[in-house]
Amino acid sequence: MKLKKDDNVMIIAGRDKGYTGKIIKVDRENDRVYVQGANMVSKTMKRRSQQDKGGIERIEAPIHASNVALVAKDGKPTRVGYRTEDGKKVRYAKRTGEAI
Repeated sequence: MKLKKDDNVMIIAGRDKGYTGKIIKVDRENDRVYVQGANMVSKTMKRRSQQDKGGIERIEAPIHASNVALVAKDGKPTRVGYRTEDGKKVRYAKRTGEAI
């Protein structure tokens, strides 16, 4: 997977198509990412202590990595590639050619 935590991505398919947000968690085993504020679902949370509130909470659900695209510096979605610069492996935006 070429996406990492804290990358800015745009959702390109599904209910939240067009939404731009930051990746908060990456699940490499299942090829899924969690995008901040996207694909929100309601989950009932049990009260764990006297101070804990419990009830219904809105949390982010995972999105398949193929349904998101990295956002380049100009704000448009792009694919990600790898190349070597000065002996180091670097990610770059394929549309603009600049290093990420």
